[in-house]
Amino acid sequence: MPAAPDFPPAPDRVVPARALISLSDKAGLEAAAQALHGLGVELVSTGGTRAAIAGFGLPVRDVAELTGFPEMMDGRVKTLHPVVHGGLLGVRNAPAHAAAMAAHGIGPIDLVWIDLYPFESTVASGAAFEAAIENVDIGGPAMIRSAAKNHGHVAVVVDAGGLEQVLAALSADGATSLDLRKRLAARAFARTAAYDAAVSGWFADQVGDAAPARKTLSGTLAQTLRYGENPHQAGAFYRTAEARPGVANARQLQGKELGYNNIADADAAYELVAEFAAPACVIVKHANPCGVAVGADLTEAYRRALECDPVSAFGGVIAVNRPLTAADAERIVDIFTEVVIAPGADEGARAVFAGKKNLRLLLTDGLPDPLAPGEVFRSVAGGFLVQSRDTARITAADLKIVTRRQPSPQEIEDMLFAFTVAKHVKSNAIVYAKDGRTAGIGAGQMNRRDSARIASLRAAEAGQALGLPASLAQGSACASEAFFPFADGLLEAVAAGATAVIQPGGSLRDAEVIAAADDKGVAMAFTGVRVFRH
Repeated sequence: MPAAPDFPPAPDRVVPARALISLSDKAGLEAAAQALHGLGVELVSTGGTRAAIAGFGLPVRDVAELTGFPEMMDGRVKTLHPVVHGGLLGVRNAPAHAAAMAAHGIGPIDLVWIDLYPFESTVASGAAFEAAIENVDIGGPAMIRSAAKNHGHVAVVVDAGGLEQVLAALSADGATSLDLRKRLAARAFARTAAYDAAVSGWFADQVGDAAPARKTLSGTLAQTLRYGENPHQAGAFYRTAEARPGVANARQLQGKELGYNNIADADAAYELVAEFAAPACVIVKHANPCGVAVGADLTEAYRRALECDPVSAFGGVIAVNRPLTAADAERIVDIFTEVVIAPGADEGARAVFAGKKNLRLLLTDGLPDPLAPGEVFRSVAGGFLVQSRDTARITAADLKIVTRRQPSPQEIEDMLFAFTVAKHVKSNAIVYAKDGRTAGIGAGQMNRRDSARIASLRAAEAGQALGLPASLAQGSACASEAFFPFADGLLEAVAAGATAVIQPGGSLRDAEVIAAADDKGVAMAFTGVRVFRH
């Protein structure tokens, strides 16, 4: 491990005399270059950035003038030179460094502004392998890291926020402070880390390595949250590069700032509602759906979803899979709702929601594809878990009927609906569904029998609230996201009114469960696919 040299303390104030600028995105370049030139800062640049600065009528030196070497090898080699990195890494007030700089004609570089080749956007555009490789920046990260390491003397800028801070400091004092340079360095190292994470993650995908030896996550701060799950916990929200429609990329039109739990619930609701082709509504409370329904339109779907569990729906999150109309909004605002997330909303709907100042309205301009591959992450002490997104989708053709009684076409439809919902319910999960809506949901219990009981209780209460003579689960299909280990859970479902059951199968006691189903005259299908969600 290199020993720390006995350098003199870094100066608090550094008045920049030379700035090196190299940008792919030229937004803001003219104003910044004019400001730096006005402060007497010499501008040094490369390629297109140098041409742009010259086009503004400003004096600018080419890096080749400093190094004595032309840009070569299709631009791959231009800044990887001791004159550049010596100018960045040299500790000005260390006698040995100053002597080396003088001996080799290395002038100091006091300010670096680099934004790196657009690798992430190149990959996102679907570019070919060769094009992606050519957009892997080498010199840029090297210069950023050199400048950040030598933050005692060099200010490094990697984004618009950092540029604003530097220009504000120079405008006020003509210099950068050590505190500012430290904060810019931290920002710079985070940027190169994220860049390397994007490149390494993409390359692992290209070679089919699903579990690379090293895996790095990166995100861009979207919002500092008031708190996490509880007021005594700090929280923040980061966006990744994944362009998946949902809460991370939604536009918030109104309402209070989103909280940690709002974001988590909105994501859960939107991922589920995207599973349905017909107009659909999902109401989520504390990470679990409490009502899910399809309808002829969103107004009907919302009404039917609300009827499943109106008590739990109070203060919940609502997701729909169609643009909202004024009529939809009028129904939704009848009860207190924390968040509404939708692919769109017309002016009438926006006007109705505007009357509820605290309601957050999120518009996404699209729906996530339930079948699209991707990864999901979960932290544990000292590490994190990674798995592929659950893209399982069961169709009628996938079902294996294991009972003597065959299910009716309507029962098959209800089973598939219930199993789709169960995929998005915390385990252990039991879902009763009938005619395109949930009748009762039991979530997160330590045994499947209790989940079946809770779902039965919810269905009975819903039927009573609707003035029905029986539970909403009467004649329903029951879905279990994992196999029934014993017959007791199935018997609870039958007692609740279920006439058909869908489950993965695979228990050592499958024969016992099938026999119980046959004894009660219910139809049962195995999917062969488990959809646990912890």
